Amino acid sequence: MNKRTALQSDVLVIGAGIAGCATALQLARRGKKVTLIERDQAGVRASGVNFGGVRQNGRDLRELPVAMRARAMWDDLPGLIGFDGEFRATGNLRLATDEERAEQLDQFYTDATAQGLGLVRLEPMDLVVRYPWLSTKPIRGVLCPNDGHANPRLVGPAFAFAAQSAGATLVEHTEITEGWYASGAFHVRAPDNRSFSAPVLVNCAGAWAGKVAGWFDEAVTLVPEVPQVQVTEPLPYRIEPVLGFMGGDFYLRQTLRGNILFGSGQGRATADILRSRPLPETMRRGAEIAIDFIPALAHVPIIRSWTGVDGDTSDGVCVLGASETHPGLFHAFGFNGHGFLLGPAVGAVLTELILDGKTKTEIDGLGIGRFRPPRKKSPASAHEQHPDEDAQAGAEEEDAQQADQRRVGAEQDEESHGNEQSADRDQQP
Repeated sequence: MNKRTALQSDVLVIGAGIAGCATALQLARRGKKVTLIERDQAGVRASGVNFGGVRQNGRDLRELPVAMRARAMWDDLPGLIGFDGEFRATGNLRLATDEERAEQLDQFYTDATAQGLGLVRLEPMDLVVRYPWLSTKPIRGVLCPNDGHANPRLVGPAFAFAAQSAGATLVEHTEITEGWYASGAFHVRAPDNRSFSAPVLVNCAGAWAGKVAGWFDEAVTLVPEVPQVQVTEPLPYRIEPVLGFMGGDFYLRQTLRGNILFGSGQGRATADILRSRPLPETMRRGAEIAIDFIPALAHVPIIRSWTGVDGDTSDGVCVLGASETHPGLFHAFGFNGHGFLLGPAVGAVLTELILDGKTKTEIDGLGIGRFRPPRKKSPASAHEQHPDEDAQAGAEEEDAQQADQRRVGAEQDEESHGNEQSADRDQQP
């Protein structure tokens, strides 16, 4: 392809994590010409180095409809991408260690059950009987038996392969640094002057998606999250459910091979978040928490640790839906470290929005508009305003938007979810 010739498609998708690949896959299966652009390799950043939890339990209620749709899709993963991703429905156990957190857990149980999520409420004695390996620190538990875990090292690349098999074009090792809208199409460009265009653009750019949105007057500030995971040597298999804590930064699961994976706290990323690494003090604190809740882990060797980078929104909830400034622009980002489950449903929702104009899944509360500052009103009272003031203000806003559309977006920082080189060996089943 001539570097100065734009590759034209029906849809452009920026970001080949699970959400982006699932979107490309479903659009391609419905006959659309899709170009999927990834800075590095598909599925190896946040989608490939996460904890692997497939969790509905404990979510913000705004995300729950998407999460429930996604969970149903995980049961048919072989039909969607060709294999099961090592998904196992072992349950997710959410715990509380004080009365305040217990009340929050009870409220979630009430609200989520009303939305149709199957949950089991557990008192302290129930926890002792069901989970004899658990300490007595938790005073309440809520179990979602339908949740579980899978292997992210395999699932992300499998979605990318399935998208290509369906006809999507995957362009890897291509950083997009500029984007604009002109002549009825979205245009994006790489530093080597390769450009891509389409009437529809899907922003799945992960921790850097806020900048992509900013090219189209919808900038969102995302805070880099650098979750840190550790893994022990294999032990006899005992811990069936994935553990999580209400209001606490700790999570743990055991693989079928026997390794214990657990995470707590943040690692450290470089200023440009191209690379990240674990911190010894964070590892130590995470191990102390693990022992507090599972005393038998006190003398178990830790054999590996890794980090990755995700993007957190200010309210802890993802952005999913159509742009409010540009028809044909769609967003899916800000998964706050818990987007692994959501990916398949994100693809389905975006495909419905793009091709059908609506989705059967409730996504109210997930729109990008919640981050746009309210428009300032004139301090003058209504009778003091010139009758043409509103029209003039609208024209000024339109002129500003057109100027923004013509302006090529500022050069992005180099993007990375870091530490992927060692990821392939970090999670074995």
